[in-house]
Amino acid sequence: MAKFLDYNPDQAYLLPPSVRDVLGSGHLCFFVRRVVAKLNLDAFRNEYGEEGGPAYAPEMMISVWLYAYALGVTSSRRLEQRIREDLAFRYLAGGAGPDHWTLNAFRRRHTKGLNDLFTRVVEVARASGLGRLGHVAIDSTRIAANASRNRIDTEQALRNARARIRREIRRWQKQCDAEDPNEGAGIEVGREVMAQLEQQEQEIPVRLERLRKSGLKKLSRTDPDSRFLRERGGFTLGYTGTLAVSEDHLIVGQCVTQQSNDNDLLLPLVDLVEQTCGEKPRCTSADSGFFSMQNVRALEERGIDGYVPDSNLARWLNRGGRLRTRARDRAHRRMRRKLRDPAGRAIYARRKAIVEPVNGVLKEQRGMRRFRQRGLAQVRAEWALTSTAYNVTRLWRAH
Repeated sequence: MAKFLDYNPDQAYLLPPSVRDVLGSGHLCFFVRRVVAKLNLDAFRNEYGEEGGPAYAPEMMISVWLYAYALGVTSSRRLEQRIREDLAFRYLAGGAGPDHWTLNAFRRRHTKGLNDLFTRVVEVARASGLGRLGHVAIDSTRIAANASRNRIDTEQALRNARARIRREIRRWQKQCDAEDPNEGAGIEVGREVMAQLEQQEQEIPVRLERLRKSGLKKLSRTDPDSRFLRERGGFTLGYTGTLAVSEDHLIVGQCVTQQSNDNDLLLPLVDLVEQTCGEKPRCTSADSGFFSMQNVRALEERGIDGYVPDSNLARWLNRGGRLRTRARDRAHRRMRRKLRDPAGRAIYARRKAIVEPVNGVLKEQRGMRRFRQRGLAQVRAEWALTSTAYNVTRLWRAH
């Protein structure tokens, strides 16, 4: 007769006293806990006053969110479930059970603190030997907003909506006038509907003014800060997320903007790298979308070895053939000579291997094809949290 081990899932005691006995001491959750213990979290603690009940410790909330984004769990409802069911999450939560509202409120409240957290983790990584600035590659990607493409305000649509609402109000007014005064229920319903329609009509001038101030032809009602941005598959309603990645694949600079063109993002990212790391990169590469004569001259003035081709040179680098236009500016000619040289081409070719895998990991593995939050300030904090979680896992694997 076959022999089997005892099976009793209803027993009172299922797990050993130490979580390490199950997960192993090298598990990511223990590394996250050690990294968070090293960080200065005053930016989070200073947001709370003496009044009110006790809040969850910032160390716990940061730990569970960092671990969640490292696993691609970006939903607060999903995180609440994982904290109840997943052993690693239960360990990081210290046995507490914050609900999804509390988890999301923490993420929404600490926009400044989450951006500061990114800098602190970069400092820890650089102290351990990561984040070498010999070659920093910069790239942008479009990330969809948490908004519907169908809920869009245009000037013509708002004028049509105002006319439609006025017709509805007149129709309900005629219906109420035709009602028998002794049958008050129908008149009461009509008055409630007309009050709602009048409120909607009063909101239209506000929406028109907001559209005019934005200077755009289309504006999202769900997330007014989002923009229609061109990408390879058409247009995306969202934001532009930009990363600066070191040669050892650590994110050393990040930002989220509403820019539809990458030209204005190169120098701000170089400044962010210098601000975060305390030194400027020796070599910087970016694709042709970041090219402008102002950027080329600025990199030379700052003593940074830049590799940023113009669109014609990028086509030549990728497909060969002949360059169609001549470079008239001296700095432009120097950039072309550098990129046409075999050594320069080899350096520029490293750009794809440095920064594009990071964007791929964030979008394919970590679920960052769409933001969970709305508004520019909130998505900047979420992008910073995503980048911080990536750096923590990079640091973990390097050790």
